[in-house]
Amino acid sequence: MEGAVIRPARPEDLDTLVEIYNHYVLHTAVTFDTEPFTADTRRPWFEEHATQGRHRLLVAVDAHDEVCGYASSGRFRAKRAYDPSVECSVYLREGRAGRGLGTALYTALFAALRREDVHRAYGGVALPNPASIALHRKLGFTPIGVYREVGRKFGRWWDVAWYEKAIEAE
Repeated sequence: MEGAVIRPARPEDLDTLVEIYNHYVLHTAVTFDTEPFTADTRRPWFEEHATQGRHRLLVAVDAHDEVCGYASSGRFRAKRAYDPSVECSVYLREGRAGRGLGTALYTALFAALRREDVHRAYGGVALPNPASIALHRKLGFTPIGVYREVGRKFGRWWDVAWYEKAIEAE
């Protein structure tokens, strides 16, 4: 994490964000997307985020101005009563895990969310994923349940563990 700066994502980051995410789409069950994105097909997701409000997109940029990961908060469910709840995720460039970037990104995200009308943050973790479970627990998430065989990718079924974190207003 040394030398990295966390800031809101900018339009010029989109190509790199797509590259980071597509690694997980193509090579892991971390996401249940099965087809890679282009910048154009990922743009609606990007535009759902803002520099204020509940739905944020933060990036970690290294000393060479390279985006090396991102954290986001987005809509939890479409019904209005769910609005004070958000679903959060962190994705890191391949080879950047284990350096504190995920912790720094989530910490910055939750600090921003404390200033908004957010009551709970949720994270889904496709199992097995000990690193993601450790990150969520380290940052105060508690396990609330497992959806069994909820997704099929790479010819097999995957469980998803769900975690919850209270967001205390400032």
